[in-house]
Amino acid sequence: MNILITVQNKIPSLFYGGTERVVWYLGLELHKLGHKVTFLAPEGSYCDFTNLLIFNPNKSLNDQIPENIDIVHIFDDNFIEKIDKPHIVTIEGNPFLINELNLNSVFVSKNHANRYNSESYVYNGLDWDAYKKPSFDNKREYFHFLGKAAWNVKNVKGAIEIIRASKKERIRILGGNRFHPNTFTFSNKVKFEGTVNDSEKSRLMNKSKGLLFPVLWHEPFGLAITESLFFGCPVFGTPYGSLQELVPKEVGFLSNSVNDLKEAVLNAENFDKKVCHEYALDNFNSRKMTLEYFNLYEKVLNGEKLNVKNPTEKTKNYTFEWNK
Repeated sequence: MNILITVQNKIPSLFYGGTERVVWYLGLELHKLGHKVTFLAPEGSYCDFTNLLIFNPNKSLNDQIPENIDIVHIFDDNFIEKIDKPHIVTIEGNPFLINELNLNSVFVSKNHANRYNSESYVYNGLDWDAYKKPSFDNKREYFHFLGKAAWNVKNVKGAIEIIRASKKERIRILGGNRFHPNTFTFSNKVKFEGTVNDSEKSRLMNKSKGLLFPVLWHEPFGLAITESLFFGCPVFGTPYGSLQELVPKEVGFLSNSVNDLKEAVLNAENFDKKVCHEYALDNFNSRKMTLEYFNLYEKVLNGEKLNVKNPTEKTKNYTFEWNK
């Protein structure tokens, strides 16, 4: 099959960039399976295993699709353009610019899909062979937060609050700095690591007792969750969006109560690091993701639609509790 994959930001991702990371591994797996893959990505992108075309922002997507392409896989939450080729559209975030999404939209968790009146979803997967191997016997020294800490909905202040409520626990913030209004703290129990590359991220998570992830929005998926689990880190977070779906009790604890989470982190050692690792390895790998997407490609090429009607958000009125 001849597949074109489009992405909004430069690839590959060397630092933060969840969608770009997923797109890269999807293309790589399709290539390994013997399909012809072409990326269409912004200037500054490169790829060492398949074709890459540079997207021209002054032209429509339809005009930039090569003639020999069988299907187009678009990663764009707010895609509205009409294109001639068979296509699917992966929605990675919570779209807010348009009311009706593409008829062939695919979401990244069951909860994510249901919130848009859809049943079409594929879990994000990563190529775990590209990650450093976790160590299950080394001493775990602190907890960590991973993500865009400046985003208020990620609730870094909540993660810090959980740590400050304990007597001896500490936390490393991966993806932020101390001097932002949404992250600022005087506490010496908190260390900010800034934006970390893959090697540094792996090193830091290999010493972590667990991920603190008290988000205050409908998390569509959360690669921070699966990456942390891969390194044997249980997840301590809020029960919003995909978290109840992705974090069973064997690998984490969910609550919107600071007191409950404070008690839970004190028992982080009760979680089996190998169970956390194997759960991520089996359920959120790039090969599994790619095969599921390929099934959707075949459906579309056979004339099927992935949704009965254009997905629309059920409600825009969210209330997120954070009980102190």
